[in-house]
Amino acid sequence: MDIREKKDIIILAIESSCDETAAAVVKNGTGVLSNIIASQIEIHKRFGGVVPEIASRNHTLALPSVTESALSAAGLDYGDIDAVAVTYGAGLLGALLTGVSYAKGLSYALKKPLMAVSHVRGHIAANYIAHRDLTFPYVCALASGGHTAVLEVKDYGDIEVIGATKDDAAGEVFDKVARALGLPYPGGPKIQELAAEGKPVINFGKPYSGGNGYDFSFSGLKTAVINYIANSKGEFNAADVAASFQFAAVSRIKTTALKAAVDRGIKSVALAGGVGANLKLRAELTEACATAGIKAYFLPLELCTDNAAMIAAEAYFMIKKGKPFAATDLDAQANLAGYIG
Repeated sequence: MDIREKKDIIILAIESSCDETAAAVVKNGTGVLSNIIASQIEIHKRFGGVVPEIASRNHTLALPSVTESALSAAGLDYGDIDAVAVTYGAGLLGALLTGVSYAKGLSYALKKPLMAVSHVRGHIAANYIAHRDLTFPYVCALASGGHTAVLEVKDYGDIEVIGATKDDAAGEVFDKVARALGLPYPGGPKIQELAAEGKPVINFGKPYSGGNGYDFSFSGLKTAVINYIANSKGEFNAADVAASFQFAAVSRIKTTALKAAVDRGIKSVALAGGVGANLKLRAELTEACATAGIKAYFLPLELCTDNAAMIAAEAYFMIKKGKPFAATDLDAQANLAGYIG
């Protein structure tokens, strides 16, 4: 039987685009049977950020056990799955290669079709797991360590990039500002904690939004914060710096997402990606959407950061839309065409 004709489709997914080794088993796109993540945070913390070669080596070590754990937690065996899905881009090339190679081996050995999934589209698809009432079209504000964009999601797989970052991603800048403040990796949660003790009283300016008002550029904000710290010669309030930076960063994301929804007459905004776990961003977007009569959707924290359940979800809807299976020559791609692949 063609997999597309099956009533129930069970997908085993692999995610290794950065420093999280993840595997998940998902039924029919939204039924998460297991979602296992092996974090490398403690390994990379000593270096102040992700070291690509170290990440790749640890993915290689962790993939077999993480996959076995995902199947065990789901109460299934390899013979019970219908397809294998894997993140092929975007991300760290070496890290992606470990996952792609492993998934190709599984697909070949099990004689199961392979789906190549965009990491960016996976983040968007996490919404289908969490929000069964989310309808099309909706605006998705994607903010993570490697990506920042505002998108109009018109249907499963039918996504228009309204605006995207021209340089640094939001999560990347959170990490770099945290490092400048002497905070440990990962920087996002540490900035949020420190900001709660301060006030946004320092004017770092508004991040550039491009000629169309929908793009992002966080490099200027990052430079403004780093220069402020350097010029203060140690005489500054770190909590106020964190609060002021966070306010500027999340305000740009909130404003851009809301502008896109209002300009296009869309009544739903969903937040995705690791920065989507930021409580200040959630609060700002909640208030702004309520004022504009727009419904805001937020993911549970475990679906904000990199995980394999979102990859399985996207793979399922790709299958249902008749997207082709990946060939055995599938290769990893650090960057994806059109930003979302």
